Amino acid sequence: MRIPLDATDVESANRRFLLYGVLPLWFAPSVADWVMHRRTRIEQTTGVRESLIHLLMMAEAGVPMTLGLLARINPLVLSTMGGAAALHGATAVWDVTVATSEREVRPVEQHIHSFLEVLPLTATAFVACLHWDQVRAMVRGGGDDAWRLLPKDQPLPTRYLAGLAAGVALFVALPYGEELMRCLRTKRAAG
Repeated sequence: MRIPLDATDVESANRRFLLYGVLPLWFAPSVADWVMHRRTRIEQTTGVRESLIHLLMMAEAGVPMTLGLLARINPLVLSTMGGAAALHGATAVWDVTVATSEREVRPVEQHIHSFLEVLPLTATAFVACLHWDQVRAMVRGGGDDAWRLLPKDQPLPTRYLAGLAAGVALFVALPYGEELMRCLRTKRAAG
């Protein structure tokens, strides 16, 4: 016998998948991409330039992610998320253009890039589906508090936010910080 799910159950399942599936999913391809950069000795080829592009893409994904986690979802947050996802996609094209000009980017790395490119769009789409009333408000030009940054009515648990921040630090910031330092050292040595 099939048990029908009401809207609340579907909404809850979508929120859990977004928070505990989509967001942590960024960690594995981030580390894998960093491994690919080490294997192809990015510091000897595209170096600091490509590494700084990676930091830019992290900001393009990180700022809207932080807004979505901490702020009330409204037209301002949704348009920021959508704009940042589009900008992230354009920066990803620039990144691959720079990378392929001086180093080999193998199919495995390209596949890893595919995951990193689609995750901001996926997260934005999930948030939009969960807050369809705010999407409609955005299309209609907003309303009260539509274009103001406001804290969430029901903030996410501190434990979850701390765990996610630790994951970002360990699996994103630390590896890519190491990459930038390695590139800067190599550039100075070549001086």
